[in-house]
Amino acid sequence: MLPYEEGEAARLLPWNGPEGKPCYLIGDDTGPVSRVADATEAVQLAMGAELLTYTRGMLTDSAHAPELRYLTERLAEALGDALRIAESRGARLRP
Repeated sequence: MLPYEEGEAARLLPWNGPEGKPCYLIGDDTGPVSRVADATEAVQLAMGAELLTYTRGMLTDSAHAPELRYLTERLAEALGDALRIAESRGARLRP
């Protein structure tokens, strides 16, 4: 772990490390890793919004079990992404 200033916030990044553990970024949130994280979060949220639109349309049709299973798996992934983004952004709001 790199040394950092006391009170400096650690940003939870939208991906895990090689061992599946959360990754954090220490810094002023203006560097290249922050920009990649911002872009990744934007893509994740856009994909979740598209998935929600697709889901609403699919629920009006008669979907089969394999389709619903696939849809449920994708919804779970999108929800996990959204919760991680919310946790990361919420932590950066605290003083």
